[in-house]
Amino acid sequence: MFGRKKKGRDDVDATDLDSAQDVEVEVEEVDEVDEVDGTADDTTGPWSIDDLDGDRESIAEGRLDLGSVLLMLPAGGQLQVEMTQAGAPQAVHIVTPNGRITVAAFAAPKSPGQWRDVAAELADTLRRDNARVATETGPWGREVVGSAAGGDLRFIGVDGYRWMIRGVASGPAGSVEAGSPLVEQARAVVAATVVDRGSDPHPVRTPLPISLPPALAQQLAAAQQQQMAAAQAQARAAVQQQVPQQQVPQQQAPDVDAATEAQRRRGPSGSAMQQLD
Repeated sequence: MFGRKKKGRDDVDATDLDSAQDVEVEVEEVDEVDEVDGTADDTTGPWSIDDLDGDRESIAEGRLDLGSVLLMLPAGGQLQVEMTQAGAPQAVHIVTPNGRITVAAFAAPKSPGQWRDVAAELADTLRRDNARVATETGPWGREVVGSAAGGDLRFIGVDGYRWMIRGVASGPAGSVEAGSPLVEQARAVVAATVVDRGSDPHPVRTPLPISLPPALAQQLAAAQQQQMAAAQAQARAAVQQQVPQQQVPQQQAPDVDAATEAQRRRGPSGSAMQQLD
């Protein structure tokens, strides 16, 4: 395991989330939600890449290098890449048999506490969407849990030095309860994450840019080309079905009067020209 050069984050000190008194949903509050549950300490991640010994290649071994974040993939996990309209990677999701896990890094101030504010906003947003909301204690402090008709969500946040990690576990009803396989996997992914904040300035709360490894980028480009080709073929087939078939022109019947006159002039002995001889 890689050694730690210095402490990568400070303890979080924040107040409980405000309760929603005017919303007709059930809201559960947990006292001291900013106290860690004792399972995370200085020997566990997530880490800043500058806090680890070794070069990037050795640190990235066994992880997916996305530039700003290096993720450890759980067994059986598959990648799902979300692209912007411009074709740039926007988010990378890990799809597991238990549900989906998403980890993203954001720019943050030097002092910790950004996750406290983000968690409060997430809880308010969920309540406005008529979701059942609870705040629970996790390895790094508060975690926000939302339950709605479409499924359940658990948000896991960690404050670092000039960065903040937000992990999201999403799945069907009951999949994000404390101690569930999906939650354990999500916490393990967050704990193994390495953040490369870089030296470039980024506004606070801005997602740190991600990049795809060359092999993954090539696979994604090939898949997109296949999808585009299939869509074009489908469009051409639809157009062809809409174009009416060309109708074959019918042979016109001979003019009756003209035929009769020719027969009269031809007479019994042949054509009109033959009778002039």
